[in-house]
Amino acid sequence: MDNARGVGSVTDADTLADVRLRVFWPVTLVAAALVGLLAYGVVSKGTNTTLDDAVAKGQRPEAPLAALPWLQQGGSGSLADYKGKVVVLNVWASWCDPCREEVPLLQRTHLQIADKGGVVLGIDTQDASDKAVAFLKERQATFPSLRDRDREYGRSFGVTGYPETFLIDRSGRVAALRRFPVTQEWLDQHLPKLLAEKA
Repeated sequence: MDNARGVGSVTDADTLADVRLRVFWPVTLVAAALVGLLAYGVVSKGTNTTLDDAVAKGQRPEAPLAALPWLQQGGSGSLADYKGKVVVLNVWASWCDPCREEVPLLQRTHLQIADKGGVVLGIDTQDASDKAVAFLKERQATFPSLRDRDREYGRSFGVTGYPETFLIDRSGRVAALRRFPVTQEWLDQHLPKLLAEKA
């Protein structure tokens, strides 16, 4: 009898451990799946295609404005400071490999459009300012750049990756956008028309 009771208690303990194990893994998997869905929801909700849709329909929505600190100097500036000019607004970061590759093209463009009422304006994103300044110096880039420390300004354009470029007309409206590295062909397709427009 004692022997049977001892065997029974071991079986009860084993059964309890088996039950815990059988409950633990499904609960863990369900929790992991919920965390994954939550992360997906946050990421997908953050992608704003409103601007893309409007530009694709030929509309020119007003470009978002915000005062941001200058990267290469003190004080703050804004896209609004360039009203009346055609602005090649480029969102970049020093840690972004494609950004490194497109800087020479952006610098050439900046020099070519300056006397036509155009400017390249960089928006440095989530970067240590000393690294960002060194990044521009190494590439001999002289176009001005603002700092978007927390990515809020980029989000107002629907930026999700780097680099991204927006062409802003003389009235401060988004006329074209590119969600990939900029190319000479793309600039040639859009810039001459914008530069020919009056404010």
